[in-house]
Amino acid sequence: MVQRPTKVLLSIAMILALTPSVASALEYRSVAVPRAILYDAPSGQGKKLYVIWQGYPLEVIVNLGDWIKVRDNRGGLNWIEAKQLATKRTVIVIATQASIQQSADAASSVVGTVEKDVVLDMLEMSGNGWIKVRHRDGLVGYLPTTAVWGY
Repeated sequence: MVQRPTKVLLSIAMILALTPSVASALEYRSVAVPRAILYDAPSGQGKKLYVIWQGYPLEVIVNLGDWIKVRDNRGGLNWIEAKQLATKRTVIVIATQASIQQSADAASSVVGTVEKDVVLDMLEMSGNGWIKVRHRDGLVGYLPTTAVWGY
């Protein structure tokens, strides 16, 4: 005979396993259009809350197909039309200022600096606390993951 707490846990596990719309791992997308509107509900009839710019990274929380609930780098939860998002990976600088290094090492040469809220293309994760990025002007290098959000 299965005890009651075990039945509840099994039921919860089955519900979670059968709910593909809930992101099970961190998934990020970027805004694909010049300006995108964030809403308070998954509908164009919802209250318009914010306008965000092209390239801005967003974490996918819930995917309903046409509408996606997302989290921004400040923790805000909002809805956006799925067609306004791309799978292209970007990150946003969260440090006041960050030095882009030539290699994934703080002792390597600095190839440039970026200010807070600059969006960069994510090229690859180095796996040792660094991320390879590209600035829209073509500058390529490495930033510590502590300086960016969206990876």
